Amino acid sequence: MADRGTTLRLVLIGLVSGFFSALLGVGGGLVMVPLLLLWVGFRQREASATSLAAIGIIAAVGVTLYAVRGHVEVGPGLLLGIPAAAGAVVGAVLQQRLHPHVLSFAFAVLLAGVGVYLVVT
Repeated sequence: MADRGTTLRLVLIGLVSGFFSALLGVGGGLVMVPLLLLWVGFRQREASATSLAAIGIIAAVGVTLYAVRGHVEVGPGLLLGIPAAAGAVVGAVLQQRLHPHVLSFAFAVLLAGVGVYLVVT
Protein backbone atom coordinates (compact mmCIF):
# COMPACT_ATOMS: atom_id res chain seq x y z
CA MET A 1 0.00 0.00 0.00
CA ALA A 2 1.21 3.50 -0.84
CA ASP A 3 2.22 5.83 1.96
CA ARG A 4 0.06 8.82 2.79
CA GLY A 5 2.07 11.31 0.70
CA THR A 6 2.03 9.08 -2.36
CA THR A 7 -1.69 8.46 -1.94
CA LEU A 8 -2.35 12.21 -1.81
CA ARG A 9 -0.21 12.82 -4.90
CA LEU A 10 -2.06 10.07 -6.79
CA VAL A 11 -5.42 11.58 -5.85
CA LEU A 12 -4.26 15.04 -6.97
CA ILE A 13 -2.94 13.65 -10.26
CA GLY A 14 -6.31 11.96 -10.80
CA LEU A 15 -8.20 15.20 -10.17
CA VAL A 16 -5.97 17.27 -12.45
CA SER A 17 -6.00 14.64 -15.21
CA GLY A 18 -9.75 14.14 -15.10
CA PHE A 19 -10.36 17.88 -15.15
CA PHE A 20 -8.15 18.58 -18.16
CA SER A 21 -9.25 15.45 -19.96
CA ALA A 22 -12.93 16.38 -19.74
CA LEU A 23 -12.41 20.12 -20.20
CA LEU A 24 -9.97 20.09 -23.11
CA GLY A 25 -10.12 16.54 -24.45
CA VAL A 26 -6.33 16.31 -24.14
CA GLY A 27 -6.35 12.72 -22.99
CA GLY A 28 -5.48 11.92 -19.43
CA GLY A 29 -2.17 10.39 -20.46
CA LEU A 30 -0.72 13.69 -21.64
CA VAL A 31 -1.25 15.07 -18.16
CA MET A 32 -1.11 11.92 -16.05
CA VAL A 33 2.08 10.27 -17.32
CA PRO A 34 4.40 13.25 -16.71
CA LEU A 35 2.91 13.79 -13.25
CA LEU A 36 3.30 10.10 -12.35
CA LEU A 37 6.93 10.29 -13.46
CA LEU A 38 7.71 13.54 -11.64
CA TRP A 39 5.53 13.49 -8.52
CA VAL A 40 5.34 9.80 -7.71
CA GLY A 41 8.56 8.45 -9.21
CA PHE A 42 6.98 5.83 -11.46
CA ARG A 43 9.07 4.39 -14.26
CA GLN A 44 7.91 5.08 -17.84
CA ARG A 45 6.24 1.68 -18.38
CA GLU A 46 4.39 1.76 -15.07
CA ALA A 47 3.27 5.36 -15.61
CA SER A 48 1.92 4.54 -19.07
CA ALA A 49 0.14 1.39 -17.94
CA THR A 50 -1.30 3.03 -14.82
CA SER A 51 -2.58 6.00 -16.81
CA LEU A 52 -4.30 3.65 -19.29
CA ALA A 53 -6.11 1.94 -16.40
CA ALA A 54 -7.22 5.30 -15.02
CA ILE A 55 -8.20 6.66 -18.44
CA GLY A 56 -10.73 3.86 -18.82
CA ILE A 57 -12.52 5.12 -15.73
CA ILE A 58 -12.18 8.76 -16.79
CA ALA A 59 -13.58 7.98 -20.24
CA ALA A 60 -16.56 6.06 -18.87
CA VAL A 61 -17.54 8.92 -16.57
CA GLY A 62 -16.92 11.61 -19.18
CA VAL A 63 -18.85 9.91 -21.97
CA THR A 64 -21.77 9.24 -19.63
CA LEU A 65 -22.01 12.90 -18.63
CA TYR A 66 -21.76 14.07 -22.25
CA ALA A 67 -24.25 11.42 -23.43
CA VAL A 68 -26.86 12.61 -20.92
CA ARG A 69 -26.79 15.95 -22.73
CA GLY A 70 -26.87 14.32 -26.18
CA HIS A 71 -23.34 15.34 -27.15
CA VAL A 72 -21.97 11.90 -28.08
CA GLU A 73 -21.76 10.83 -31.71
CA VAL A 74 -21.81 7.03 -31.32
CA GLY A 75 -20.92 6.12 -34.92
CA PRO A 76 -17.81 8.29 -35.13
CA GLY A 77 -16.92 7.20 -31.59
CA LEU A 78 -16.92 3.58 -32.70
CA LEU A 79 -14.96 4.44 -35.84
CA LEU A 80 -12.34 6.03 -33.61
CA GLY A 81 -12.50 3.56 -30.74
CA ILE A 82 -12.22 0.23 -32.52
CA PRO A 83 -9.05 1.10 -34.47
CA ALA A 84 -7.71 2.84 -31.34
CA ALA A 85 -8.13 -0.42 -29.41
CA ALA A 86 -6.12 -2.22 -32.09
CA GLY A 87 -3.49 0.51 -31.91
CA ALA A 88 -3.35 0.09 -28.13
CA VAL A 89 -2.53 -3.60 -28.54
CA VAL A 90 0.28 -2.81 -30.99
CA GLY A 91 1.56 0.02 -28.78
CA ALA A 92 1.56 -2.12 -25.63
CA VAL A 93 3.46 -4.91 -27.40
CA LEU A 94 5.98 -2.46 -28.84
CA GLN A 95 6.44 -0.71 -25.51
CA GLN A 96 7.58 -3.97 -23.91
CA ARG A 97 10.34 -4.27 -26.52
CA LEU A 98 11.74 -0.73 -26.32
CA HIS A 99 14.35 0.53 -23.87
CA PRO A 100 12.88 2.85 -21.20
CA HIS A 101 15.08 5.75 -22.39
CA VAL A 102 13.67 5.40 -25.90
CA LEU A 103 10.15 5.50 -24.44
CA SER A 104 10.91 8.61 -22.39
CA PHE A 105 12.48 10.36 -25.37
CA ALA A 106 9.57 9.46 -27.67
CA PHE A 107 7.08 10.74 -25.10
CA ALA A 108 9.03 13.98 -24.67
CA VAL A 109 9.10 14.48 -28.45
CA LEU A 110 5.34 13.89 -28.60
CA LEU A 111 4.67 16.43 -25.83
CA ALA A 112 6.98 19.00 -27.41
CA GLY A 113 5.36 18.48 -30.80
CA VAL A 114 1.87 18.92 -29.37
CA GLY A 115 3.01 22.05 -27.54
CA VAL A 116 4.53 23.59 -30.66
CA TYR A 117 1.44 22.73 -32.70
CA LEU A 118 -0.87 24.37 -30.14
CA VAL A 119 1.24 27.52 -30.00
CA VAL A 120 1.49 27.82 -33.80
CA THR A 121 -2.19 27.18 -34.60
